[in-house]
Amino acid sequence: MTSHASAHALSRREQILREASRLFAERGFHGVGVDDIGAAVGVSGPALYRHFAGKDAMLTELLVGISSRLRDGGLRRVEEAEAAGRPAEEALDALIAGHIDFALDDRALITLHDRELDWLPEADRKRVRRLQREYLELWVQVARRAYPELPEPRARAAVHAVFGLLNSTRRLSSPTNLPDRAETAALLHRQARAALAAAAR
Repeated sequence: MTSHASAHALSRREQILREASRLFAERGFHGVGVDDIGAAVGVSGPALYRHFAGKDAMLTELLVGISSRLRDGGLRRVEEAEAAGRPAEEALDALIAGHIDFALDDRALITLHDRELDWLPEADRKRVRRLQREYLELWVQVARRAYPELPEPRARAAVHAVFGLLNSTRRLSSPTNLPDRAETAALLHRQARAALAAAAR
């Protein structure tokens, strides 16, 4: 396969996942058929089997994929901050900014995770949970470096609360109900830092 063909196949695969995520979030996993996803990307339903074994495989890739992306992106941001010799507060800010990008740009995946995780095969569900625990513990470690007086149990509770705050954007019926993106991101960032600072008091 040529590099051009590979790039085309990758973009088509990503397009399928994006539309599957949107449709699953809107109608529920069992309310969407392969033909619906195919129609959304302009192909027949059976043509999707060139890219995925079925919609179960799409759901698995979406949920495992976003959990991996959050964990790996968080690790990268922290490592970059540490390599540059920046203080723990800046590493924490980098973590918050990365999660805000996810919360604002992947709202359908938040809905999908909340509603459809139990439909994954047990092994994949455990993998998602493990990735999530690793991501949570990364936040706890960085938060405690930024706020040395913050006890570990309270840090973990505070990080869970911050995730709930940041992920709550998906409950808005439309992105137009938010201020512009930059203002929303700044607001969420201030609220997240304030929640962690309050936990350290």
